[in-house]
Amino acid sequence: MTATDVVPDLPSPFVLADHPALDLLNTQMMVEGQKRDLLHNDAQAAQWLEQIGLGLAAQAGNGRLLGELRALRESIESLIVARRENRSADPAALNRFLLVAVPQLVWEQPGAPKLDRFHQPDLMSQQLGRLAYAAAELLAEGDFNLVRKCESAECSLMFYDRTKAHKRRWCSMALCGNRHKVAEFRKRRQGV
Repeated sequence: MTATDVVPDLPSPFVLADHPALDLLNTQMMVEGQKRDLLHNDAQAAQWLEQIGLGLAAQAGNGRLLGELRALRESIESLIVARRENRSADPAALNRFLLVAVPQLVWEQPGAPKLDRFHQPDLMSQQLGRLAYAAAELLAEGDFNLVRKCESAECSLMFYDRTKAHKRRWCSMALCGNRHKVAEFRKRRQGV
């Protein structure tokens, strides 16, 4: 399979983690017992970046965006796992993306200048820098008691529990939560 092939039986990536770095991790998920990548080309990667709110999509079409996004995902995943396990890890791969996220004062029109925290001439680097910064903030300042994996044994999706009581169990009530409720209902009905 090439990087431009689309696998039609896979869902589109879900945006339900309440944090962009975790949503990036969720662009891989368990499907029929195997971890599968839900992004297969630059167009899908660009659409996902736009979906999570990083502005207009940057599409190169040559696989560069997809490759960079996968590399960023891999670096974030290893650091999240290490942070959840309370062990040290090497942030060099993530820092490579942060190096391009440099603040600049932009003063293009009369009036007040603005601070562009992720100034880059290249939109793709800007988007990846923003995503890397969100991951770095989560790793350094996030409450990792609230970074969770869905409780469904068949699900690999992660989320940041922003609920008031911090009791979120499922990636989504519409997905795994509902399946659990139906299974519990069937169990109770069979027990009668």
